[in-house]
Amino acid sequence: MIDWRKGWQSGIKTSLTLSKIVFPIAFAVQVAKQTPVLGWLTELITPLMSFFGLSGEAAIPLVLGNVLNLYAALGALSAIDLTVKQAFILAIMLSFSHNMFIESALCRRVGVSTWIVVLVRMGLAVISALLIHWVWHGGEEVIRHGAVSLAEQAAHAGGWGDILLTALYVAAKGVLQLVVIVLPLMLGLQALKDIGFLDRVAKGIMPFLKPLSIAPHGSIAMATGLFAGLFMGAGLIIQEAEEQNFSKRDITLIMIFLAACHAVIEDTVIFVPLGIPVIYLLLIRFVAAILLAMVVARFWSGPSGQKQFMPMQESV
Repeated sequence: MIDWRKGWQSGIKTSLTLSKIVFPIAFAVQVAKQTPVLGWLTELITPLMSFFGLSGEAAIPLVLGNVLNLYAALGALSAIDLTVKQAFILAIMLSFSHNMFIESALCRRVGVSTWIVVLVRMGLAVISALLIHWVWHGGEEVIRHGAVSLAEQAAHAGGWGDILLTALYVAAKGVLQLVVIVLPLMLGLQALKDIGFLDRVAKGIMPFLKPLSIAPHGSIAMATGLFAGLFMGAGLIIQEAEEQNFSKRDITLIMIFLAACHAVIEDTVIFVPLGIPVIYLLLIRFVAAILLAMVVARFWSGPSGQKQFMPMQESV
């Protein structure tokens, strides 16, 4: 028997929770896009690009990817000249580190410190990019043409009134689109859960959780994050955290793994148009997530059921 009422209530609750995160961030980013702020931020990052074998223009997709999402970054990537190696380095960095504000806030929502998530994602992005730059000596063929300037990236509105009205419209539109997606998604997830489908998927994942020292009841949250991602899967992950009352150790290990490797299908396929070896992109993310979770589990010993906590009570 499918509990549609519970699914509807979960959808409303999740929509409200995500809206409180999405609206202010979307508003702030939209204001920044209509002012020189984004350009200034890009200029600050430009000198660092040479350490990764990238041009100054590569700062544009990195900034857009981190403050917005992968789709915004892809738009910038398609407008600048890149070699296969440079595109692969950027893809690796963006795979680990994108949509940073919203996805980090969602991790915070289930009780994991924002700083842990940010350090994991930024650290993996930097380390992987440096290793590829130092180790890979091929991929010098150019795959994209048509450079883009910082001036072309900035869209200036007529005045502050227009800027604020535009930001309000964009933020409200983003929330509406979110609700349209989240409500049916939560109803569908509730249906899958009630008919036992998620339980079967969870059982299939359980054997893979043991080497990571994650309790078996974390399998649904893991499966959701891997395939739906942190953003789209947030509703069910939050619901699981509240219902299962994970130990701090378990939820931290789960979110560390998912911070490194989530939405494995979408976040991999999106880079196919760049002509890079996406299978290696996926393998690097997956291996990094496993190794990092195993290292943290190794040094954070103790029964996984200790120190129960409720989401939202953890401080940043």
